[in-house]
Amino acid sequence: MTTVHVEGLGENPVKLNAPIRTPDGERFLSGIAGTRVRQNGCGAASYAALYANVDVVAAYPIRPYTAIMMNLSQFIADGILDAEYIAADGEHSQFSAAFGAGSCGARAFTGSSGVGVTYGYEMYSIISGARIPIQMSIADRTLDPPGDFGSEHTDALCTRDMGWLMGWAATPQEVFDKTLIAYAIGEDPRVLLPQMVVQDGYFVSHIAGEVEMPTSQQVDAYLPPYQLPFPLDTRRPLSHGAQIHPQQGPPLQLERARAMEDAIPIMRQKTDEFGAMFGRHYPHFVEEYMLDDAEIAIVISGGHAVTCRAAINRLREQGIKIGMARLLWIRPFPTEDLQKALRGVKAVGVVETNLGLGGASYGGILSLDVTTALYHQAGERPLVTSFMAGLGGETVPVAEFDWMAGKLGQAVKAGRVEKATHWVGFEE
Repeated sequence: MTTVHVEGLGENPVKLNAPIRTPDGERFLSGIAGTRVRQNGCGAASYAALYANVDVVAAYPIRPYTAIMMNLSQFIADGILDAEYIAADGEHSQFSAAFGAGSCGARAFTGSSGVGVTYGYEMYSIISGARIPIQMSIADRTLDPPGDFGSEHTDALCTRDMGWLMGWAATPQEVFDKTLIAYAIGEDPRVLLPQMVVQDGYFVSHIAGEVEMPTSQQVDAYLPPYQLPFPLDTRRPLSHGAQIHPQQGPPLQLERARAMEDAIPIMRQKTDEFGAMFGRHYPHFVEEYMLDDAEIAIVISGGHAVTCRAAINRLREQGIKIGMARLLWIRPFPTEDLQKALRGVKAVGVVETNLGLGGASYGGILSLDVTTALYHQAGERPLVTSFMAGLGGETVPVAEFDWMAGKLGQAVKAGRVEKATHWVGFEE
């Protein structure tokens, strides 16, 4: 179990009363249980928070995530969800409110998009350092400039090293399921880390898909009431705080580093438990698609993987041995799982819907982790290049995946990649 240094904490943490779902809420959930409904990603996130019986919702509007909070406010107004709704005056206040609620033993839910994610940046390290497992739902959006509303992963990935669990959902069903799975992982006393459940703005947040609705009893059995081992409580005073003695600094940072590593087996466990409970079985970290005999492969995360699968199907019909490795989690990074998935592949292309300006590849962020993961594996390592695509909310059509496959095929024949980063649509 991970140790958390909190002054005044004894062996027996305070046990708060378990939250009770309202009768109206129970009737509402009973009425939709067992059905398949059409929802977009925003709707799926809000319904998952309803099923999770969150206690506090901290909100501040920014497109395209706003609809999540609109739905939750309606649930509360209708008496379906018994929760405190805090309309903040900005993202920093919003995340601070969620942090305070989680510190007091409430299951807290918040979120944002784009520049809203970056506006509250100060709070990310504080929340993970305090080991308060709140959840943040992000419908990602490109940062300024270009100042449009298109999807881009840069906003969430700016926070990637702040000690939060982070992963993308590619469909509304995954948004619903991942919200519950992330809470179950983060709230586990062996983990105690906040979570970012990310979906592509508009491509997932605003496009409807089928979502299976479980019973509330199933969710309650999978996700028990939130019990923070060290809540702020007047009945048992203790202190929380980010400012500690200087000599305690390295141990605290080491604890957070180990917490991310120690989360990996818990994530496997909770993913398997989810599959056993709900009948939807997800890979632990990496979705492998047609990789068994693949010579080249695309590594990708998020909603563009749906198009990528269609492109791979067509390329396979043309005799091209290509596959896909989709990253379900970015933090902690699934080094071993990715090594296993790509074993035997000769060339790998990482789709970068994000900016890592001035980095080693002079392109995106993910390829740096992917390359490091593959560099440290035993045996022959594949060639690695990256493809900047989908930036500023652009679609990544099948034809662009065809172009990427061509570049990977050329790399295999030449025995080297042409360059570390390709800007798709701007090169021959």
